[in-house]
Amino acid sequence: MKTLYIVRHAKSDKDNTTLEDIDRPLNARGYPDAHAMALKLKAAGETPELMISSPAIRALTTALIFARKFNYDTKKIILEDSLYETGMEEYMNVIHNTPDSYSTVMIFGHNSTISSLVNTLTKPFTDNVPTCGIIAISFPGSSWKDVAKGAGKLALYDFPKNLQR
Repeated sequence: MKTLYIVRHAKSDKDNTTLEDIDRPLNARGYPDAHAMALKLKAAGETPELMISSPAIRALTTALIFARKFNYDTKKIILEDSLYETGMEEYMNVIHNTPDSYSTVMIFGHNSTISSLVNTLTKPFTDNVPTCGIIAISFPGSSWKDVAKGAGKLALYDFPKNLQR
């Protein structure tokens, strides 16, 4: 069995118009949301074996926060250019090209592709994955190449507004 965690980057700062989109950082809400969601996932006993992130600062920062909470070596986060400003085909290529030696993979990326992806891989369940939303989808079989439309079972869907603060 394979488990894919898909994480939408935490809330980003849109106020600084001098920055390119790829360089936008998290905002004041994004940091605590990412820390809290990572801790909640860790407390549930979930552990990614591989982390792959978009190179956008907001996605990478979210991935770094998660990695530190999971004691995952931050140098092992794979930066994947094809997870930034792309669509479902590129995300599926990343998934299909993941080595089968990993059973649990976490991808950090962007909407609207993430919402489309999770609704394609499982039964449709949401119009919009919120910032720092986490989706876990389990797939039968032993190869990432077998991940296909409707083949996954939704195992987790959580987001910051569900947090008890």
